[in-house]
Amino acid sequence: MSASASGASPALPVHVGIIMDGNGRWARARGKNRLAGHKQGAEVARNVVRWAKEFGIKQISLYAFSTENWERPKLEVRGLMNLLAILLPKTLPEMMQNEVRFRILGDLSPLPGSARKAVELACSNTANNTGIDLILCLNYGGQQEIIAAVKQTLQWVQTQSDPQQALTALNPEQFRNLMWRHNIAPLDLLIRTGGEMRISNFHLWDAAYAELYFSSVLWPDFSRKDLQVALDEYASRERRYGLTSEQLET
Repeated sequence: MSASASGASPALPVHVGIIMDGNGRWARARGKNRLAGHKQGAEVARNVVRWAKEFGIKQISLYAFSTENWERPKLEVRGLMNLLAILLPKTLPEMMQNEVRFRILGDLSPLPGSARKAVELACSNTANNTGIDLILCLNYGGQQEIIAAVKQTLQWVQTQSDPQQALTALNPEQFRNLMWRHNIAPLDLLIRTGGEMRISNFHLWDAAYAELYFSSVLWPDFSRKDLQVALDEYASRERRYGLTSEQLET
């Protein structure tokens, strides 16, 4: 079953998350520096958001910068932050035209002022758009998100009339509501480009039952056809959530 630009298929994911891997290798193969790969990758990211909207996907989250990426060479980190500060304002008119709502998953506090200002401006200006949510995962880590939710839970428990009972009754749905992701749809499909087969601290909570798809294509070469193939693969799978095929049929 193919996803169609004419409308959403019943087997179409609502929320697609992408680990955009391969920028550095793409640049190195062409004798360029890593930042050149990131610039090309940013252009592909713009295209992917447009393609996802055409397919009927409602939310797309892009792993732009992890909590671990601060350990990369300082020159590369500085270049990525400058790229964010420069490109976001330039893409704002396109986001408005395409009804893209820009959102953030992660902790913005350590970002340089210029990058943080560009992010906050994009979020506020696009807040009322309804075409597709672009969730930029920035200074984000799945383990860090869960730890933050545990701290939030401990604070919440202390506000309850019977803290012990509240803690005993806590279920996964309630816990998710205390996470950074409380106001985004559960992840349906996780795509990783670049040939690596790991999820690298991305969407750990929702990855429990998301479908995983690994592509050998380096991110700067990722095309509309590559996205189509991933969506077709998703549509061919049976999501059982721990049940049997027979249970789903009934």
